[in-house]
Parts: sequence; structure tokens; C-alpha cells
Amino acid sequence: MASPADFAARIDAALARGDTAAATAIARQALAAGDRDPFTLNLVAWARAQDGEPAAAEAMVRDGLARDPGDIGLATTLALCLRLQSRLSEALQLLDRVIAAAPGYAVAWLERGLALHQGNSLDAARASYGEALRRDPNNAPAHAGIAAIAALRGEGAEARAAAGRALAIAPHDPVAHCALARCELADGEAAAAEARLQALLATPGLRPDNRSLAETLLGDALAKRGQPAAAVAAWTAAKADLAARHPQFAQAAESAQAHVERLAREAKGLAFAPATAPQSPVRHAFLLGYPRSGTTLVQTIIAGAGDVSTLEEMPTLRDAAEAFLTRPGVLVELAALPEDRREALRGAYWQRVAGFGGRRAARLFLDMDPLRTLQLPLVAALFPDVPVIVMRRDPRDVVLSCFRQNFAASPVAIAFATLESTARHYAATMDLLATCLERLPNPVLELRYETLVADFDAETQRLCGFLGLDWSPALRDVAAIARGRAIGTASVGQVRRGLYDGGGQWRAFAAELAPVLPILGLAAD
Repeated sequence: MASPADFAARIDAALARGDTAAATAIARQALAAGDRDPFTLNLVAWARAQDGEPAAAEAMVRDGLARDPGDIGLATTLALCLRLQSRLSEALQLLDRVIAAAPGYAVAWLERGLALHQGNSLDAARASYGEALRRDPNNAPAHAGIAAIAALRGEGAEARAAAGRALAIAPHDPVAHCALARCELADGEAAAAEARLQALLATPGLRPDNRSLAETLLGDALAKRGQPAAAVAAWTAAKADLAARHPQFAQAAESAQAHVERLAREAKGLAFAPATAPQSPVRHAFLLGYPRSGTTLVQTIIAGAGDVSTLEEMPTLRDAAEAFLTRPGVLVELAALPEDRREALRGAYWQRVAGFGGRRAARLFLDMDPLRTLQLPLVAALFPDVPVIVMRRDPRDVVLSCFRQNFAASPVAIAFATLESTARHYAATMDLLATCLERLPNPVLELRYETLVADFDAETQRLCGFLGLDWSPALRDVAAIARGRAIGTASVGQVRRGLYDGGGQWRAFAAELAPVLPILGLAAD
């Protein structure tokens, strides 16, 4: 039987020739033979996590850390396992401890960048990738991560340069190829993007997350080439790969669809007392609606009004949500909540706002999350005098855009598996919104995306008046405002291009959308 030293030598030789698969196979043999070397265990756990078994890999790593608690390689792989299970806060806390202990460890900086990137903290992710490259200039995934962020933001030259550096080191890096495909799509080179993505999808062993991204972009390329049915098929495949990568969301006790339907039913039993006189001037507001409805555009406009602090898509109401939204039958207790309990939950909210970097002392603090719609009962109970802005858009464009978007894994992202399931989630959310708007004590302003882009000055003046902000012609330069801000939503590339009318995109997919129109309460044109 081979000794631990023999196994270690064979693993090192395989890694030296770049054959990670062979090294992993040897490491598995070593573990089966009783070898418990931390590096060997780490290699196998890393491979299991990447192959779609992050929970099993986590158990292996924790077992190893129980014996070797100071091993930074095992700790970093544990962060990988947590990230792949969408437990980003845990992963980042662990990585910060690893980096504090070993600031020169490039792998931890890379993993931190990946976790931040997955959470849409793009500036912080870019900085962490840069730190990884300071310590290891040949770190292909870090170059690829920078390329992906730049491509998403519409920074084509930087994206192409960073992708080129990644591919010079690792010619088949899927993230770099996807970044280049995104650049090609932005530059009108849909045929080139399609060819690149088809080649990438033919690569053996492509992981589901990379496959999902490539299929999403392939759908975009096919859409630009006038092939809507093929595009829908590619986007459907992308969603299936996302679900396969994250079975915990599909297997949850209450699906995203069932959750919003339950809230819509329970909200009908709410009755809130009228609000007291609103604060003057307005210092706090919520912006919501539905993903892809234009909330990022409106947030950017408001941010341009001066001394405005914004947070986008952060779980600021998590404490109240966990108390009142996760269990059936509890929502109705909100209307009669004792004041001391309300004050405690408001304190928890502001503590989270500060932790996420929001400035309560600004002239206006704007809490933007399109799916805050599901938390409107909490808003009404805790902040009954705080203004609420509701963004609306043609439901056909919203449903199509949500379905085709490569969102980070979450229960709602899994609900966007097909056009039909996306339409059902949208319809249930709008049912909840209608029920809440009938009962909200809050002042409410509803904006339509189509009206906003068609009559920008009048609508933004109405918006600024609602919030007590000063309007100026400078708000028209959405692109300049966006370039000066850290935007982490999927719409970052669009708002950085400036104001444009993105309505009516559904028309190219009229045949594919026809079956879901009854769900949306719409008749065929």
C-alpha cells in the first residue's frame, strides 16, 4: 500500500503538470487509504464543492478543521462551500478572519472577490480580485472576475483586456469567455458571441454555474439574431442548470411562489390605523415594485439630487421578516403590534442600515429593493409615515426580462424557471401589492417606466416633489450619475448607458408570451 509520502509526491506531480483531475483522483485514493493530510482532504473537498456537493464538502472540511483549526487552506475551502450554498455573510466573515491571519494568501482574496461578486457588491469584489492579483499576478480567475464586472458595467476595453490576460493563463476559462461574449453582444457582434458560447458549452466538464451563464448569454445572442424560440430554449436550459446547482431552494419547505401567494392571502386580513402627520422634511423612503421594473433607474435619478444615501437590495428588514413573514398565520399580528416591539424592530432595521453603509443623517435615505413589495406589511407597521415609491412597467416586459436574466441563485431566481412560472410569481406579487396599497397608511407615489422615459422632466419633478428634493436639469444625465455611483444590480450596464426607452422588447417574443397572458390578466394584441 502506498505511503502518505508516496501519495503526496504523486499529487504534487499531477498538479505540476496542470492535471487537477488526476491530482484529485489520487487524493481520493489517499483518503480511502486513511491519509488525513489537510492538503489532501482540502483538495478532495474543493473538488466535491465544485462538482455540486457543497454541503458534503462542508462536512469534510469541518471534520478537517476540528483536527487542524489553523489550516488556512481548509478555512478558505469552507468559505467556498458556504458561498456555493448562498451563505455569503458566513463566507465573508470567515474569509476576513483568514485574511487577517494570512494577508498574503491570494486564494482567500480570490474567494472573497467571488463571494462579493455573487452578492453584487461589485466595487468590493473588484478590489478583492485586485488584491489577489497583487499576490499572484497569474491568477486567471481573478483576471476573469475583473473582466466579468467590467463587461457587466459596459466597460468594454477593460473587460477585453482583463479577459485576454485570463485566457493567456487559462485558455478555456469560462468566465473570461462569457465576459468577451457579453462585450461582443454590446458591440453588435451577436454571431461571434454565439459561436464563442456554443464552443464553450461544448467543453467537457463545464460546471453548472458557468453553463447557466453561458446559456443565458447564448439566449441573448439568439434573440439579437432574430431567433426568439431558440433564445427561450437557451434561457430555459440556463434556469434548469441554476436549479440543479442549488437544489436547496427547489426543495425548500415553502417555495417562493407559495410564499408570495400565502402573504397575498394573509394581507387581506390586515387593518392599519392611519399614520400620524408625516415627517417634514422627508428623511427616509422606500422604493420597490418588481425586479426589472425600473427601480435601479429611479434610484439613480434620486441619488443625483444631492446628499442622498441609498442602499440597494439589502436585507434591512430581515429581523422583522423572520418574525412575521416566514411562518403562516403570524402576519395579522402586525396591525396590533405593541409600540415597544415596533421600536425594537425599528432599531434592528437602522442597525442593519448602518452595517450596510447607509447614512441615516443624509438629507434622504432611500431603501431600494424591488422585492420589498413582499415586505410592505412590515413597512406599514414599522414606518407608517415613510413615503413609498412603487415602480411599474408593462408586465410582458417585466416577465420576459426576469426570465432571461442570469440572477444569482435564490428562491425567487428559481421561481423564474420558465415564462409561465415567472408570470405566476409576478401575478401573485401584484395581487399582494394591490392588497397592501388598499391598506397602507403610508404616502405612496406610483411611477410607470414607460411614462418616465417618455416625459422625463415632468415625472422626475413629480418624484422630487414627493420626496422634498430639489429638481435640476442635471438629473437628465442618468449616465453621469450612474458612473459616479457603485451600482450592484443587474441593470448597472443599462443605466450607465443613460436614459433610453427599453419598453416593448416583449413584442419580438409575442408568440412565446401568448400562453402566459391570461395569467397576467392581459388579452392578446
